[in-house]
Amino acid sequence: MTDAICYRDAYARSCEATVQGVEATPDGLLITLDRTVFYPGGGGQPADAGTLLALDEVWGGQRWQVASARKTGDEILHLLAGSQPGDAPEPGARVRVDIDWERRHLLMRTHTALHALCGVVWRDYGAQVTGGNMEPGAGRMDFEFERMSGELVGEIEAKVNAELAAARDIRVRVLPRDEAFAIPDLIRTKINLLPPGITEVRTVEIVGLDLQADGGTHVANTREVGRIRVTGYESKGRINKRIRLEIVDAG
Repeated sequence: MTDAICYRDAYARSCEATVQGVEATPDGLLITLDRTVFYPGGGGQPADAGTLLALDEVWGGQRWQVASARKTGDEILHLLAGSQPGDAPEPGARVRVDIDWERRHLLMRTHTALHALCGVVWRDYGAQVTGGNMEPGAGRMDFEFERMSGELVGEIEAKVNAELAAARDIRVRVLPRDEAFAIPDLIRTKINLLPPGITEVRTVEIVGLDLQADGGTHVANTREVGRIRVTGYESKGRINKRIRLEIVDAG
């Protein structure tokens, strides 16, 4: 089992860890650690990138680039793209784990901005989410709207920016399944993506605006997001409309 620090502390940038396993794949080596600050991806948020730094003398301070990470069961696997057996630390070796913080923080800001968008659309228009995705500094969400217009999108953009400027705190909690599902409208997606057998549900709340089940990383307060700009909207079906946004100062 990997101690996944990111789920309880999104601001942790580095930790020390012990290598638990090494697996060769066509894409490179997959390294399993006993603990990590890497977010393994999910819910539309990409996995982190970063580095591993050898702490044992035998490797002489060697550093490896981690291209991505993924979760398999209770373990998080770190991909050393292009590496081959013998190129990386073996089980038992000590390493320092560092994420690309600038990229992660921008993803955190983007993810929180998308939740603010979701909160505004649900509160004011009652539209469920039908899909979404993001990259550092930009993202999109699909909603169950029958009609969309430039005027409506401009109205939504202004409302989202007002909520971000309101400096709302973001709270992350892990709740027992029954307690979580007793919360009205906890699932904002058209399809419930939570596994049926889970016993606990992680929730993310933008205080006073939005509360939903979510497994990603977020900033601590909406003021940290800054402002967003809606960069486009389009129809993806009869009652499925897409809104694209970007963080204004992301580039």
